[in-house]
Amino acid sequence: MVRVFSPNDKIFTSNGDVVINPLKAKVHKQDNGDYYLDLETSLDYADYLIEGNIVVADTPQGEQAFRITNPKKTRKKVTVKAWHVFYDSENYLIADSYVVDMNCNNALDHLNMATEPSSEFTTLSNISTVDSYRCVRKSLYEAIQTVLEHWGGHLVRDNFNIKIMQNIGVDNGVTVRYAKNLKELTCEENWDNVVTKLLPVGKDGILLNDLDASQSIYMVSDKQWDIPYTKTVSFEQNDIEQDNYQNETSYKQALIDDLKEQARGYLEDNCMPQVNYTMKANLENVTDIGDTVEVIDERLKVNLMTNIIAFEYDCILGKYTEIEFGNFKKSLSNFASSVVSSATQSAKNEVDKSVPIISDTVTQNITGSFSSSYVQYDGTKILILDSIPVETAKNVILINNQGIAFSNSGINGNFKSAWSIDGTLKSLYYSSGDIVAISDIYCAGNTTSSNTKLYFSIPLAKSLEDINSITLTEMKLNVRHGNGGYTLSNDYVTGGYDVLSDSAITITNDIKTGANMVTFILSKTSAYNGINDTTETIQVHSIKFTCN
Repeated sequence: MVRVFSPNDKIFTSNGDVVINPLKAKVHKQDNGDYYLDLETSLDYADYLIEGNIVVADTPQGEQAFRITNPKKTRKKVTVKAWHVFYDSENYLIADSYVVDMNCNNALDHLNMATEPSSEFTTLSNISTVDSYRCVRKSLYEAIQTVLEHWGGHLVRDNFNIKIMQNIGVDNGVTVRYAKNLKELTCEENWDNVVTKLLPVGKDGILLNDLDASQSIYMVSDKQWDIPYTKTVSFEQNDIEQDNYQNETSYKQALIDDLKEQARGYLEDNCMPQVNYTMKANLENVTDIGDTVEVIDERLKVNLMTNIIAFEYDCILGKYTEIEFGNFKKSLSNFASSVVSSATQSAKNEVDKSVPIISDTVTQNITGSFSSSYVQYDGTKILILDSIPVETAKNVILINNQGIAFSNSGINGNFKSAWSIDGTLKSLYYSSGDIVAISDIYCAGNTTSSNTKLYFSIPLAKSLEDINSITLTEMKLNVRHGNGGYTLSNDYVTGGYDVLSDSAITITNDIKTGANMVTFILSKTSAYNGINDTTETIQVHSIKFTCN
């Protein structure tokens, strides 16, 4: 049954203003994505199917309300694309609300109570992860998208109830067999990330055989194909600090053990191709997005356990007409590859030693991710994403006629670094109050003479007006030699500094970007140890500081 209600109705137990007999009524729903109703009726219902009214339709998840937007009329029918009332959240504004160290449930409640006008929604989550997020001049809808990026989970939309749950769906033992005679089932495969023999690279270029030359530098998957899939991948190991180990050997062993564990997990996740199956037929025992489906694919000689990620449901027939399950979305990897390659080559040609440069590890990470990059173009900008739809992406590159900007907190997060059209390369913005580690910042200077001063600046996300002091807790320097080698120097392990009284650390304001910068000035009365000519540079291997 399909019913029409007035714009302000919230209870849908009656027949509403009218019960309609639609020509077409199909619900489209995607995990953390679109949720809408395609509706067609005769002109008899034209006076009811108007902007703002609510259509309530039967779905597999019960009666759901959809808001009519931009109805279209012809001489014979009315066509409506009605979005789920969840999208009403776009009409509630949050001027400024700061979520500080909250789990997902408290974060949702905090944001939902900060709207203007007062929100009509209720919120709930079972995700225990603790995180922080400051929402400034965003709609409730945009805030919820950011919460999904920070806390993770799946969006559950039930009329005016909004939930973000750790897991959704059920396992009812649904099995689908891919075969040539099952025409309703199509399969899209992506073999770009498949690897069965992996050469893992860890922190500072460490390999699996660094402590034992008899060990192989490769790890091999139990799953093998007719042709080899051999790749090298670099893994982050920033949590393993050398200071926590008694000697160099124990430190390297910890790195190798961690590298082996990460590589093993990577092989397990990527020894099989990624697949998306679309079934244009009803599938019994399916309840909702997230349901588990076992796919028997005899061509690949494997059984795959996957989840429903989208469906189309016919409200008139009362059955699914299309179901999509899998974990693969097609990407424009070749285009992404050329963009990144061009940007990398330009950086090599233009960036001098006084600004951050791309390390070998970063280069390996970029070149190893072409096949998992997705490109969107809307006529005004290019977005390169680590997942689609765009709302689910965490790592985002935005390109327009002003330059390139980078974000690791989604499309609605902070773009913490940028390469502007005038060739200026901006460093990262670090949130104050946190201890941060910085690597690969290079400072050029005449390092062989005494009384040398080296300067480097780090932009801060927090306003200067909110900073009382900056405490520099640790600094380790490397000397970068002409042959690419390094000499570790611990000459500078310093104490705290007061911004307002100590000239050793100064605060400046970058007028061009409006960014707040902290500038560290390093000086020494004698020549730096281990530096023999002016072509060499000082590298800040790591620095830790707090802003209060």
